[in-house]
Amino acid sequence: MNDGGQSPGSSARSNRKDARRNRQALLDAAAAVFVTSGVEAPVRDISAKAGVGVATIYRHFPTRADLVVAVYRHQIDACAEAGPTLLAAGPTPYAALGRWVDLFVDFLVTKHGLAAAMQGDSTGFEALHAYFLERLLPVCTQLLEAAAASGEIRSGLDAYHLMRGIGNLCIGAESDPRYDARRLVALLVAGLRQSN
Repeated sequence: MNDGGQSPGSSARSNRKDARRNRQALLDAAAAVFVTSGVEAPVRDISAKAGVGVATIYRHFPTRADLVVAVYRHQIDACAEAGPTLLAAGPTPYAALGRWVDLFVDFLVTKHGLAAAMQGDSTGFEALHAYFLERLLPVCTQLLEAAAASGEIRSGLDAYHLMRGIGNLCIGAESDPRYDARRLVALLVAGLRQSN
């Protein structure tokens, strides 16, 4: 007999939901800590921000590289999912593109230290890069095509080249407080506008 009034199946679903929520909280907390302290931040800082014990982090992510990869996959997914949402809610496709590019810049600026954390795991790094392109190129393409179809930007722009250019503008942003990658990227995006 189940004294809690729940069937064993609903208890298992509740536990899975709690585990997903804990994992989500860990990934969000780790991403926030990585922004301020880099990927070498102490695990206790991440656990404190997530409101869980250090053991919980190690249960989900046995190594730092596991945690770093999970955070970046999580951020890639969030950036990919934001594109269509911004396009549907934005006042114009160009405005949606601009907001998405801001999210993309935030992601790129926070990923410093990824290569160091994955040192010696070139296969894992290549798989993560492939995932990055697979998830984000179609979103950027969709945003560019919508903005071009609305007449706001020139047509025929290549998403890969735009993303690569944005990435290049973000290099060094974490090590020079005077360097404003977002401002330079905004100038790049402004240059996409259709000239009259």
